[in-house]
Amino acid sequence: MAIAQMEKLIIVSHRTQASELLEALQREGICHILNAEEAMVSKDFPELGTTAERPKDVEELLNRIAKSIAFLKTYAESAKSLTSVLSPRAVINEQRYDEVIRQGRELLMIVEQCEQIEATIEKAKAESENLRGTLEMLEPWAALQTPVEEIGRLRQTTCLAGLLPPRQVEQVEEKIGELSGAIQQIAAAANKCACLVVCLNVNINDVQKLLRSVEFEPVTFDPMTGTIVELISEHSKKLDHAKEQLQDQYDKAALLSENLLELQILYDHYENLLNREQAKSTAPATEQTILLEGWVKKGDYPRLEKTVSTFQASSLSKIEPAEDEEIPVEIENKNYIRPFEVITRLYGMPQHFEVDPTVFLAPFFALFFALCLTDAGYGLVIIALMVFFIKKIQGDKKLMWMLVICSAATVVAGALTGGWFGDAIQQFIPPLKPLRTKMMWFDPFEKPMRFFGLALALGYVQIMAGLLIAFVHNLKRKQYIAGLCDQFTLLVMLNSIAIFAASKAEVLPIEIGKFFGILAIIPAAVILLFSQRQGGWASRIGMGAYNLFSTIFYVGDVLSYIRLMALGMVTAGLAMAINVMAKIALDIPYGIGVVAMILVLVGGHGFNIAINALGAFVHTLRLQYAEFFPKFFIGGGRKFEPLNKEYKHIYIKP
Repeated sequence: MAIAQMEKLIIVSHRTQASELLEALQREGICHILNAEEAMVSKDFPELGTTAERPKDVEELLNRIAKSIAFLKTYAESAKSLTSVLSPRAVINEQRYDEVIRQGRELLMIVEQCEQIEATIEKAKAESENLRGTLEMLEPWAALQTPVEEIGRLRQTTCLAGLLPPRQVEQVEEKIGELSGAIQQIAAAANKCACLVVCLNVNINDVQKLLRSVEFEPVTFDPMTGTIVELISEHSKKLDHAKEQLQDQYDKAALLSENLLELQILYDHYENLLNREQAKSTAPATEQTILLEGWVKKGDYPRLEKTVSTFQASSLSKIEPAEDEEIPVEIENKNYIRPFEVITRLYGMPQHFEVDPTVFLAPFFALFFALCLTDAGYGLVIIALMVFFIKKIQGDKKLMWMLVICSAATVVAGALTGGWFGDAIQQFIPPLKPLRTKMMWFDPFEKPMRFFGLALALGYVQIMAGLLIAFVHNLKRKQYIAGLCDQFTLLVMLNSIAIFAASKAEVLPIEIGKFFGILAIIPAAVILLFSQRQGGWASRIGMGAYNLFSTIFYVGDVLSYIRLMALGMVTAGLAMAINVMAKIALDIPYGIGVVAMILVLVGGHGFNIAINALGAFVHTLRLQYAEFFPKFFIGGGRKFEPLNKEYKHIYIKP
C-alpha cells in the first residue's frame, strides 16, 4: 500500500555478452533501463557514445511479417464469437513457441510467398479493372460492323467516334450538316448515344469546336484492331482468364493462412528482439563495453544480482541517484486494493515523494459507486457479468475485479434502501415484501432528506480525509510548517465551523458551538498570516487573505457530492417506470402480454444497468479527481517501465 522503493544501478557488460544479458533481463522483466539521453553516466562522462547501430534489418523484417499477417488474416477462416473478441490472442505453451522460433527460416519463406501472392493479386485486380473498363467502353459500339482500325484511314475527311447526350443529337446533326458533315448513331442508351461524326478535313476545327460545346466525349480505339464484336469477345476471354488467375491466388493465400499463427508467434519474437536491440543501441557505450544504467525495485534487486552474476563479463553495481533526477514510480498494494490501481493509473502515477492514493480512494470509490446505483439486483447482474469476463478475457483484469467489489457494495446499498430491480418485489413478488422491509434502513423516496444528508456527510468525510492525508504525509517528510499552516489549520477551522453550524441548527448544545466558533478564529488568523510564506509581508497577507477567502469553495466541494443522491434516485425512478410499463404490457391478451412483459423487463433493466453503471463510474471518478485528489495529490510521476517480453498476438501459458 505504498510506492515501491527503487534502487539505482548500473550494469557494465562486454559487447560480446550484451545481447544475451539483455535477453535475460527482458525475461526477468524487473529492470527499467535508461537510454543515453536519460542516463546520468552520459552527463558525467560526455565522451561516452552509443553503439549508434539502429537495428534496421530487424525493423524491416518485422514490418514484412506484420504485412504478411495482415494479408493472411483476410483469407483465414476464423469464427467471430464473443469468446474470440474477449480472448483475441492464441494460447500456446513454451514448447510450441520454441518449435516455431526454430522454424524461423522456413517461415520467412512463407513471408516471401505472401509478398509474391499479394503482388500477383494486386496485378490481377488491376488487369481485371482495366478489362472491365475496356468492355464498358466497347459495349455501346457493339452494332458497329466496321473494323475499328479503318475509322481513321480516310484521306479527305475525318471520322470522330464519341458519345453524345441524346437531347443533343438532333441539334448537332443540323449544325454538322451546315459544315458539310454528317453524324451516324450507332446505338442509343439512357444517357449517352454512340455516334460517328464525319466531316471534311478543312472543317475539322469548326466541327471540334461545335462538339466541345455539346458535351461530346471522344472515344479512341487505338491500338485495337478488328470489329467491336471481336474485340468484346477477346477482352471477355481475357477477363475470364484474369478472374481464374485471381481465384487461383486467393486459393493459395487461403492455403498459406494455415501458417498465420506461426507468423504471429514469429512477429512477437522479433518484436521482443527489436526492443532488446533498441535498448542496446541507445545505451551509453565505450569501444568494448555497454553501460546499462537503470532502476529496479528494491525487493527485486537480489533477483537482478543473481541474473547478472551468470554472465562472467558483466557486473552490477548500485549507484546514488542525482539530486534532481526523476525516479520512476511503481505502486504496490494488497490484493483487495490492487484493482483500484486502475483509477490511480488513469489519473497519472504519483511522484516518488508523494503518497499512493489507491488505498485511500478504494473504500470511497466502492461506496460512492454503490450509492449511485442503490439497487441490489443491478449489483448482482454486474457481478455475474464481470465474473464471466474475468474467466474469458485475456490480459489485465483489474477493472473487472474493481467492478465486482463495487457491485458487491451496490448489493448491500440496494438491500439497505430496498432497491431490487426498482420496486420489482412490490410489483411482482409480494410474498417477499416482509424480507425486503426487514433488510431496509430507509426508503429514499419516503425519506429523501436522509439520503441528501448521507451524501453531504460522505463528501465532507472524504474532503477531510484528503486534508488529513496531506497533513500526515507532510509530518512524515518532516515538513512541519507546511503541515501546520496548509492542512492542520484548515482541518481545525472547517471542523470548528461545522460544529458551530450544527449548534445553530440545534443539533449540538449552543455552548459547544460558541467555543468552536471562537476557536475557528485562530486557524483563520494563521491562514491569513502564514499560508503564503514567500515574499514580503504585503504580498503574504494579500495571498493569505485570498487563501482564507478560498475556503468558501469547500462548501461547493461538499455540495458536489449531492450527485450521489441524484444518480441513486434516477436509477431507482427509472427502474420503477420500467416495472410499471412491464405490468401494463402484461395485460395484453392472448398470451402476448407475458412475452411483452419479459421483453420490457429485460430490455428496460438492461438499458438502465448499462447507462447508470456508466454514470456511476464516471461521476464517482470525477469526485475522486476533482474533489479528493487535489487535497493531497499532485501526480505526474514517471511510470516504472522495465524491459520485459510483450506479446501482441499470443499468450504463453506458464
